[in-house]
Amino acid sequence: MAQIVPSILSADFARLAEQIRRVEQGGAGMLHLDVMDGHFVPNITIGPPVVECIRKATRLRLDVHLMISDPDRYIAAFIEAGADQISVHQEACLHLDRTLRLIRSQGLPAGVVLNPATPVAVLEDVLEIVDFVLIMSVNPGFGGQQFIPGALRKIRALDRRRREWNLPFRLEIDGGVNKENLAEVVRAGCDWIVMGASIFHSPDPAATVAEMREIAREATAVRV
Repeated sequence: MAQIVPSILSADFARLAEQIRRVEQGGAGMLHLDVMDGHFVPNITIGPPVVECIRKATRLRLDVHLMISDPDRYIAAFIEAGADQISVHQEACLHLDRTLRLIRSQGLPAGVVLNPATPVAVLEDVLEIVDFVLIMSVNPGFGGQQFIPGALRKIRALDRRRREWNLPFRLEIDGGVNKENLAEVVRAGCDWIVMGASIFHSPDPAATVAEMREIAREATAVRV
């Protein structure tokens, strides 16, 4: 079944531990942590010390998304802080194959991320070594943006490719997913759906996660 992955980018950091507990109660199994450096994207968020604090506050799997320049320099620090899996942007990696192998050599699943304007064709030569592909359905840098429909075309293309090549990588999507478009995203072939504002800006994040999980469960049976 497709998983709902709450993104702490939209959480209230003054009550972060409490909000994490709420999404745990709703049935979330993984948290999405957006790391931004103010260079690769026009925003600054968290670093290894915050990841380390989150690790102490939860047993949920930590999905660390590096929206940073030269990610190779910081991979070890995020692993030490408690990341369970790490994704890097194709656009930020001078030697993408080497970066992905670096992550996997440390025993973590490695993911590659594509910005909205980047075609899936650039991943042809790394699909056999990635553990997951994250498709950005907004331009990276800020939460609360509108979903870019072209992301669904990318998800469908990658889903077809993994079936044709019999590859095990997972498909993840991040940005603008809400109650109205969630089922369509799941039916396109997405395994992990990152949701931020839709969850943390709701009156009851626990109930919202549970509701989104049910929508995803129903949609999983009718993927197209």
